[in-house]
Amino acid sequence: MKSNRKLFLIIIFIVPLVFIFSQCLTINKDKPDPRGDIFAGSSTCIKCHKDVYDNYLHTAHFSTTRLADIHSIGGSFSPHDNTFYFTKDLKVVMEKRADGLYQVTYSKGKQINAERFDITFGGLKAESYLYWKGNQMYQLPMSYFRSLGWTNSPGFDSTYANYTRMIGRRCFECHSSYIKDLPVETQGLQSLDVESFDKNSLILGIDCERCHGPSANHVNYQTAYPEEKKAKYIATYASLSRAQKISMCAVCHSGNKNLILKTTFVFKPGDDLGNFVENPPYQKPVDSAKLDVHANQSQLLASSKCFINSNMDCATCHNVHQNERGNLAMYSQKCMNCHTTANHNFCPMAPKLGAAIKNNCIDCHMPARSSSIITIETEGKGKKVPYLVRTHHIAVYADASQKIINYLKNNNKLTFK
Repeated sequence: MKSNRKLFLIIIFIVPLVFIFSQCLTINKDKPDPRGDIFAGSSTCIKCHKDVYDNYLHTAHFSTTRLADIHSIGGSFSPHDNTFYFTKDLKVVMEKRADGLYQVTYSKGKQINAERFDITFGGLKAESYLYWKGNQMYQLPMSYFRSLGWTNSPGFDSTYANYTRMIGRRCFECHSSYIKDLPVETQGLQSLDVESFDKNSLILGIDCERCHGPSANHVNYQTAYPEEKKAKYIATYASLSRAQKISMCAVCHSGNKNLILKTTFVFKPGDDLGNFVENPPYQKPVDSAKLDVHANQSQLLASSKCFINSNMDCATCHNVHQNERGNLAMYSQKCMNCHTTANHNFCPMAPKLGAAIKNNCIDCHMPARSSSIITIETEGKGKKVPYLVRTHHIAVYADASQKIINYLKNNNKLTFK
């Protein structure tokens, strides 16, 4: 009798698994996911998570890489607005041609280079563009900044149009969900390694499985057992430890100076980021002054008293499934969920600021700061324009506070003067 019961339990446990794993090979048989059979593809999430999926389409994460076309490029192709002059004799013109959109360099009126816009990177504050040359990818010389228009790509010399900056896998690891490496090529007498990619393997943007992990087993099980409301065979965010939650975001938001031990494309929720990068972000606090504001959000946050003295993580303030950018009042309310008069940690300037305190804690305590990693040289050698990124080191910034006070004072919005 005992043996029969044991056999019954084994069957109950094994049969669903057999079904699930047999389906892994066929879930995307029309277009297999380049990451492997355990991935279902984001389109399979729509059936059960349509509202979340539709909202996510409007986020910066979703659009961090896009196929370049007239709709995904912010800069103008209209005459007089489509030209950048390095000198009076050297210019780059953004042109529409029969086979696509191009950046074309002219010297004294003669075309000397032309490459097509293939991929758009970014889009929130600025966009940069890539082009394919065989199986290698390169950055185009012109980028588009919403505050500047067409200008030299970050880090490029402003005296000539540079088409030679190669883009490697590390860029794609933060700006896309996957791209497959081809065997490394060696070129030239100096034996320089050249990274090559399978063009057809590129998965644009940050898709569902980049953050939630491979989901073929999850999709197959939940489809077979729709009455089961508890998520199976997938790591939920709520089930992760604080360190694991931070690591999920830190895969891309922990800077680009760490030594990469292995590709972060294979990172899954719950993994230890220390197995992927030399200096994982979730460690003892570091000096925030030594951290650049570009991409170091996790370390900057970890160095903040708010983080050290609480259990907050990235999702305390951010809902990555929603487009929340620019909603300072909403973010300020997040601050006031913890900083209250009852807790005796409310802003001491609240009586002076009055109603304004409810609308903007952020510009005072997380102001925009210049990045030293992203620098832009506009027309004219040495003329650099700062690239501002909001710091995630939450603190009191006297200059930022004074700027807000001056603004409110000039607009008669202070409760007392």
